[in-house]
Amino acid sequence: MSRRALLSVSDKSNLVDFAKQLKDLDFEIVSTGGTKKALEDAGVEVTGVEEVTGFPEMLDGRVKTLHPKIHAGILAKRDNPDHMKQLKDAGITPIDLVAVNLYPFKQTIEKPETTMAEAIEQIDIGGPSMLRAAAKNFAGVLTVVDPADYQPVIDALKEHKDDADFRKHLAAKVFRHTAAYDALISNYLTEEEFPEKLTLTYEKQQSLRYGENSHQKAAFYRKALPSKLTIIPDQLHGKELSYNNIKDANAALNMVAEFDQPTVIAMKHMNPCGVGVADTIEKAWDEAYESDPMSIFGGIIAVNREIDAATAEKMHKIFLEIVIAPSYTDEAFEILAKKKNIRLLKADLSHRDQPDRFEEITVSGGMLMQESDHEIDQIPDFKVVTKVQPTEQQLKALQFGQHVVKHVKSNAVVVTTDTKTLGVGMGQPNRIDSAKIAIQKAMPKDGYENAIMASDAFFPMPDCVEYAAKHDIKAIIQPGGSIRDKDSIAMADKFGIAMVTTGVRHFRH
Repeated sequence: MSRRALLSVSDKSNLVDFAKQLKDLDFEIVSTGGTKKALEDAGVEVTGVEEVTGFPEMLDGRVKTLHPKIHAGILAKRDNPDHMKQLKDAGITPIDLVAVNLYPFKQTIEKPETTMAEAIEQIDIGGPSMLRAAAKNFAGVLTVVDPADYQPVIDALKEHKDDADFRKHLAAKVFRHTAAYDALISNYLTEEEFPEKLTLTYEKQQSLRYGENSHQKAAFYRKALPSKLTIIPDQLHGKELSYNNIKDANAALNMVAEFDQPTVIAMKHMNPCGVGVADTIEKAWDEAYESDPMSIFGGIIAVNREIDAATAEKMHKIFLEIVIAPSYTDEAFEILAKKKNIRLLKADLSHRDQPDRFEEITVSGGMLMQESDHEIDQIPDFKVVTKVQPTEQQLKALQFGQHVVKHVKSNAVVVTTDTKTLGVGMGQPNRIDSAKIAIQKAMPKDGYENAIMASDAFFPMPDCVEYAAKHDIKAIIQPGGSIRDKDSIAMADKFGIAMVTTGVRHFRH
C-alpha cells in the first residue's frame, strides 16, 4: 500500500537522494514551491500541494499548506476508526511522513543590512504548523526537521525499526527546533530589557570529556546568535577543550578585549595571575610572565596582537594549556604546535566594542540575568580624596590596576605597576586577607617602589590602607561609598598615600 510523504524544505541538502529513496519504498511525494521544482528538475515524480488541496497558493506563497486536506491528513489518529472514517468521507489521504525545515530566519537576521520587513518575511507559518502537527501525532507520522536524519529514517523504514521510540525521538527534536525558532523571533522583536517571559536558545557546540571533575558529564552550548567575541569556532590545534578550559578561556578573552595596548593575560581558575602591557607583544609577555612565574605554569594565555616567533619561543619553554590570539605568524604557529596537546585558538577581537549586553548564570530552579559589567573607569573620572595628589605615572598605574581588578573574583585586591601585575589577592571572605595576599606576593618583585593597590569594592575599615602603607604602597584606587570612607582617607593622609575613588564597584562573585 502506497504511503504519502510531504517534503517542503528551505535547506535542500541531500533532498533529492532522500526523495528517491522514499520513492523506492513506495511513497508518494507531495511538495511545494522551490522544493517541488528541485525534485522535478532531478526527475523525481512529485504531486503539488495545490493538487491535493484543490486550492492554489496565494498571498505570495504565505498560504499554501494551511488547509484541512493537509492538516487533517497529518493529525488523524490512525488507531481511531472515527478519524479514519472522516478522512475517507472527505476524500483525504493520510500523510505518513513530514519533512520540513523552516525559512532561514536566523541566517537572515545575522546579516547586518537586514531590514525589519525582510526579517518578518522569513517568519515561517505553515512549516512550524505542519511540524508541530506531525510531532504531536508521532505515533502515526514520521517527522523530519534535520537533513542529518534523512538516512536514519530511510534505514529505519527499510529495517522496520520506525517504532514508537524512534518516532518520539524525532518528535522531540522537532519541538526543540520550533521552540528555538520561536525564541529567536521573540528575542529579535523584543525591546524590553527584562521582558515578562524570557526564552533563550542555545545550540550544542560539542560534548566535553567531563565537567568540572572527571565524574561529571558535560557539554558546551553556545547562544544561537552568539556574541561576536567568541573563542570556540576557531580551534587551530591541540586536544579538545574541557569544561574548565572553556570557562577560563572565556574569562581571559573578555579581559584581554578591554586593553588597547599590546597585552598578555595569564589566567588560572578564572582569575588573572599575570597581566602585562608593553609596546610589543613579546615585551607584554615578559611583563605577564614576571608577574607570577609559578602560577603561569599550566595557565590560559590570551593576547590581543599577533603572536610572533620570538614570543612563541618564550611561550614554548613552559607548559601552557591554551593560547588565544587574533593570529599567529606561520613560524610562531609551528613553534607552539610542536606540543601536540596545547590548544591554540584564534579569536576575532575586531568586535571587542560589541560584547554581550547581558550575562546569565543558572541557579537551582532558575536563572539570574544582569547587564554585563562593561563600565570602563577612566582617569578623568577619578576623584582624588587625599591631600597627596597622584603622579602621572601613578595615575596610569591606577587605571591599569582598575582594568585588572574588575576581572578578579571578590574580595579582589591587586598590586600593580603601570605595565604589569605584581600581586593578586582574591576570593577571601574579608578584604584585608586579599590585601595581604596581593601585597605579600608583590613584595619580592622589582619595581615594587612604583606599585599601586586597586580594590574592587570599598574598604569597610582602614586596615587595608594601613597594611598597604606599611609595605610602601604609594597610591590606591577604590570605588568609595563606605560609611567609614573618612577613616580610610585619614589613614592614607597619615602615611602620605594618594587615594582616588571611582564611584563604581566591580564586585565579581
